Parts: sequence; C-alpha cells; structure tokens
Amino acid sequence: MGVNSVTLVGRAGRDPEVRYFESGSVVANLTLAVNRRSRDDEPDWFNLEIWGKQAQVAADYVKKGSLLGIIGSLKLDRWTDRASGEERSKPVVRVDRLELLGSKRDGEQGGAGQGAGFGGNPSEEEVPF
Repeated sequence: MGVNSVTLVGRAGRDPEVRYFESGSVVANLTLAVNRRSRDDEPDWFNLEIWGKQAQVAADYVKKGSLLGIIGSLKLDRWTDRASGEERSKPVVRVDRLELLGSKRDGEQGGAGQGAGFGGNPSEEEVPF
C-alpha cells in the first residue's frame, strides 16, 4: 500500500496562470511559499497544479500573497529540454482541495504580497487541518 498525500499552508507566490481547453477543462498553475519554523529560514517553494472547479476558484479569487491551504498529491513532471536534449523533471503538487484562508481584508490590500502577516507563520486559527 502506498500513500502520496501533501498538506500545505502558505502564501501564493504569484497570480495563477490559467489555461482553458476546448474540452471545457481548466487548469491553474501557481507557486506556494511555505514558511519554515524559524523566521530566519527562507520559505520552501512548491509548484501547484489545480484542475476543474477548484482551478476556476483559484482564477477568480487567488492573488499573489493570498493565504492558501491545500491537500493534494506529489507528481513528477518529466520532459526533454528542447535546447539541450537533456531529460528534465520537477516535482508538482496536484491539488485535490483548495482552501482560501485569508480574510476578506487581506484580499482588499491589493494582493501584492505585502498583506498582514506575509512572511510570518500562520496562526493556528488560520490552519484548517
């Protein structure tokens, strides 16, 4: 039996890139910065891939600096670099559940990553898990 589960709480590193397909599918890609326990450490960065209705929610409501909680699974994207011909890969979190954790006030601050608490650890009240 294998378990592939990822649970993260962090801030959106940029506005989502959203693509719509002729089939009606939608995908949103963005990065998530997750702070470590020590404020002196740099955050860990994760690439997120969100499909379907949750991708549309991300497109409509997530901005750079938004506080998010996600549950998903880890996958490894692989491709051949066109310039060098080398095999490349990067880990991506495929999001199954997206939670918008910031307050309405956070969203009104312009989403420029300068909202209250950016760079700090979320309080226990903000963590839905």
